[in-house]
Parts: sequence; C-alpha cells; structure tokens
Amino acid sequence: MKKLDVAIIGAGSAGLTAKREVEKITKNFLVFDDGPLGTTCARVGCMPSKVMIQVANDYHRRHKFESIGIQGSESLRVDGTAVMQHVRKLRDRFSGGVVRSVEKWQDEFLIKERAYFTGPNTLKAGNQEYQADKIIIAAGSRPILPKPWEEFKEFFIDTNSVFELETLPQSLAVVGLGVIGLELGQAFSRLGTKVVGIGLGRSLGGASDPAIQDYIVKTMGEEFELSLDGVERFEKEGQQLRVFSKDKSWLVDKVLIAVGRRSNLDRIEIVNAGVELDAKGYPVFDVNTAKIKGSSIYIAGDVNGDRPLLHEAADEGRIAGYNAVHEEQCFSRRALIGITFTDPNIAFVGKTYKNLVDEKIPFVAGEVSFESQGRALSMLKNKGLLKIYAHKESGLILGAEMMAPSGEHMAHLISWAISWKKTVHEALSLPFYHPVVEEGLRTAIRSAAKQVGDGPSPLETLRCQDDPVSSAT
Repeated sequence: MKKLDVAIIGAGSAGLTAKREVEKITKNFLVFDDGPLGTTCARVGCMPSKVMIQVANDYHRRHKFESIGIQGSESLRVDGTAVMQHVRKLRDRFSGGVVRSVEKWQDEFLIKERAYFTGPNTLKAGNQEYQADKIIIAAGSRPILPKPWEEFKEFFIDTNSVFELETLPQSLAVVGLGVIGLELGQAFSRLGTKVVGIGLGRSLGGASDPAIQDYIVKTMGEEFELSLDGVERFEKEGQQLRVFSKDKSWLVDKVLIAVGRRSNLDRIEIVNAGVELDAKGYPVFDVNTAKIKGSSIYIAGDVNGDRPLLHEAADEGRIAGYNAVHEEQCFSRRALIGITFTDPNIAFVGKTYKNLVDEKIPFVAGEVSFESQGRALSMLKNKGLLKIYAHKESGLILGAEMMAPSGEHMAHLISWAISWKKTVHEALSLPFYHPVVEEGLRTAIRSAAKQVGDGPSPLETLRCQDDPVSSAT
C-alpha cells in the first residue's frame, strides 16, 4: 500500500485549486481522475454555453435593425453547422488550456484511474491501494437522467452532449427551467429552433420573489413557449418524440434534459469512508474549513451539493487544499451570487426573498423597472425588474433578485456592498455615472432607503465629517 500525505480525488476546478495549495507544502501527493480532463466549466458548462449564447444574441439583434435605420436584416441567416463548429472551436481552446496545464505535471502526480474509498483513510485506484493522511474529495457531478425516461435516451441531449450536436435541431423540448435550461433554451430559440420549455413551478432561474418570478415567466414566454406543469410521459412517433405535460403535448426532434446534476459521491464509494451523511446523502461538513465532520477528509466543489458554481468550487478547493497541509483555519465565504446568462440576465445575490421570509428577517424591498430606464432604452434593451432587500431597521443591504439588462454587472456591485456590510444610505453615497444602467440600481436603492428612515446626511452625498475618505485625508 502506497502512503501519501494528501490524496485528491478529481482534477476539476476544485481539485486543481486544491492541488496548487497542497504542492506548496508537500510533493507526496497524488491526484486521481479517470477523465475526461478539462473541467466541467470549460468542457461542457459555463464557457461553451456562453459562446453559443453570444452567437444567438448577435443574430437576435437583427430584429432591432430596421427600427434604428439599418437595412437588410431580412437577408441574414444561420448556418447551424458553422455555429456548432464555432462553439466547439472555442470550447476546445478553453478546455485545451486546462489540459495542457495538467500535462506539465501529470506524469508525476496524476493517476488516470477512478479512486474510491475502501476505508476512512484508504483508497483504491486500478490495482493499487493507497493510504493518505488527508483526502480531498473533489469528484464533481454529472447530469441527471431519471430512470423511467432511459428508454427514450436516443432523443435526449444533456449538458455533456449538447455541444457535440453537428447542427441545430429543428424542434427542441427543454425539460428543466433552471439556469442551464433557460440559457440554452433561449439560445436555441434565437438561432431558429422551435423550442418549448417545460418546467415544474414558477421558480425559473432560481428566482423566489413572486414579482420577479412573474416577470421572468412573462419575458421568457414572449420568446418561446413555456409550460410549468412538468413532464408526464414520452411516446415515440416515428423519428420524433412526443412530450406530454398535464394537458398538452409537443412533437420534437430532440429533448434537452436539464433537470439538474447529481453528485459523484456514489462513484467513489463514500459509504466506505465511515463519515456522517445527511438526509440527502451528502457528508456533513464545515463550509468554512471544508472538513467533513469527525474525519481527516475534506470536500470541495459540485460534489458537496452546496454551491455548484465555478468560483465557489475554486474557493472551496483552495480552503480544502490549504487546510489539508496547514494548521486548520476558518475562512469566510464570499457573498452568494448566482447569474443566469439569459437576455436580460437573471441574478440573485446574498439573501433571496425566500431566505428572508423563511428566516423571518424584517426587511424592505426597493424596486425598479428598466422598461423606461434611459440607458436601457437607448440600447433597446428596456426590459427588466430588479428588487433589492435591506434590513428594515438598520438599512443594511441583505440581497437582491432581478431580471435586468447588464444584470451580471449589477449583481457584482450588490455582492460587494453586501460583503462590505454597506447600508442603503452608504451605497447611495457612492458614485453613479450618467447615463448607465446602474442608475436603475440606484433607483431601487433609493426606494429601499425611503423605507428605512433618514441617513447620516441631508443629501445622498456624505457630509465631510461623515465621509471616511475625506476625514482620512
């Protein structure tokens, strides 16, 4: 049995960032991954999807050309084969960079086999057994395909296969209206595919505020057909598949299954690790140390079911890697931020509406519509609704939900304000240029500020004696 200081299961975003911390202290470690390499984000996730979304949005823009004096848009057309070739070309560039970085150290530190637990501190990969003082689980996740649907899988595509399509399907049902379903559903629709999006309930893109939910349903429903009753069954009809919901059916060429991802914990025989599992089968772990309770095992990335986002996986990998080779430290987590790259963007930051209600936190909500906002109008992107939440008594900014133009950028600004523990009055003292869509965010903050009482200054600009910058100089 080979003895290691650290074993890292998985060479995705979490595993690679963990490895960078571990190798600063010890060379007696190994990374286990049976491939394919390149990270979920770069190969089949956030990066190739954004390439496809960009092409779709560029083509969709043609509908505005005539109204602003640009003629000839009716002559534009989509070459579906060329579109998918372009997506794969950039996808290969993104994932290829990751693969090349691994090639520099794979001969010494990478075992291209699936590792699985045989005991609390022991693993097996291939025919070799290993004992490790510390183990980092970063085994990732895979798309979910419900077992009753497996007989129809010839018609299905998922996030692991969608970018391998040779061309665009003529008709497509998107089952699941979370981040992936909405993004790709809109992209396919804008590129000319006849799309029906089928979800269960109104929480599209993770939105929980009823007003934001209604706005998203209305806006996305203007682009492609939506059904919120879920899928009842499938039936094969010749070379196509009929999809049935509660009281309607659609005949389509392909079905994009986007009902979520499943942790790969089962593939590494986590039950043999002797750790406590919660009701959903995930190890009980400390989010601030990444350590699994009562063990010398750490867990990071999609595999833990907590925050399945690349930047969060990278943070968790760093925390796990650091703590595996140092005296254990507690690290604060960044403010939660989630973005769906539809047009307009859907985003939530910090505490959502549901969080605030469930936790019984007293709050006010400031609101802005972008349908008459100046910069949004000038860009002909005047669709959107944003709500920002602040503590009812202190005015502390707690979170936000939105569907908004440039929402990805405003979500970042709000997350920074939350991280720096800013109140709505303090946020209003910060600069807002004109004309920018962020002025809409200011309108929402003003709306919240009016509901929490007066600020420290009679104006939004701070008085000199209250300004930390002025008083410091």
